[in-house]
Amino acid sequence: MQNRNAVVTGSTSGIGLATVRELAGRGCHVVVNGFGDRAEIDRTCAEIAELSGTRIVYSGADLSRPEEARALMAEAADLLGPIDILVNNAGIQHVAALHEFPDDKWDLLLAVNLSAAFHTIKAAVPAMRERGWGRIVNTASVLGMVGAPHKPAYVAAKHGIIGLTKSVSIEVAGHGITCNAVCPGTVLTPIIERQIAQQAQVTGLPEDQVLKAVFLEKMPTGRLIGPEEVAAAIAFLCSDAAASITGAILPVDGGYTTH
Repeated sequence: MQNRNAVVTGSTSGIGLATVRELAGRGCHVVVNGFGDRAEIDRTCAEIAELSGTRIVYSGADLSRPEEARALMAEAADLLGPIDILVNNAGIQHVAALHEFPDDKWDLLLAVNLSAAFHTIKAAVPAMRERGWGRIVNTASVLGMVGAPHKPAYVAAKHGIIGLTKSVSIEVAGHGITCNAVCPGTVLTPIIERQIAQQAQVTGLPEDQVLKAVFLEKMPTGRLIGPEEVAAAIAFLCSDAAASITGAILPVDGGYTTH
């Protein structure tokens, strides 16, 4: 993976940031994307670049806007050169009962969690086909494989990501490109911390009870997953060793989907 060029969306924290660290550690140059304090993001990028000896650059593209998702891929190619690896990890969440779920939140979650991946993949594939090599990994969720209450937009979008992954994998399979999805269970990330708080508000339970009853109840391992564990799975799918793995939906879920 030395000197491969990668884009990782939603990578200023959580699984995305862990993936940037993992790919950089394997020799990739990476475009970081997401929101947060710019000074802190710049420090993190500089730290990863120094440790890995690779180029780590930042784009603040807002992936809820299709034109910015497309611009991100063009900017990444300008900054690093042709993009070899695309990890669609950007995601947001909103928790509410169906009859109270805001229409604008539905539209926003589908835009970020599903449509953005379509736009980045569409932009990345032509150059990957020309070079005969490419890796696309989409971060879905166990909630792309099963349902859950109070999360209609998130569940719908993550099911859509799995369908998009399978469809793309078939189209690009003859061009040296793979497209796979990982389905994390409950990962210790800022978005999960916010979900725990939101679920506590919806259910009226204390947060520690919500964690055990809602987020860990179906995970036989009984523990939160580390972001680096998901990042390692993503990095493997981006490697030459995974050349014959495409259209795969890989749970990294502590046994959640074995039920």
